[in-house]
Amino acid sequence: MSGGAPVEHDDLPFPLRLLYLILVRFCGWLVLLDRSTASKNAELLVLRHEVAARRRSHPRPGLNWADRWSSPR
Repeated sequence: MSGGAPVEHDDLPFPLRLLYLILVRFCGWLVLLDRSTASKNAELLVLRHEVAARRRSHPRPGLNWADRWSSPR
């Protein structure tokens, strides 16, 4: 494939695209299995910080009486 445009994932036939996605997901799981507990804890800490920061910048809207009345109990 010299001189041609790079092959994108959407241009591949369905079985090859499916095999590629399965392989990528499987490799991701293998990487997670090999990680230490400390690195997993550090990632959780970072993710919790991101969630807290987003909650501060986009607080939940306050409910009025109509919202409370129509919400499931």
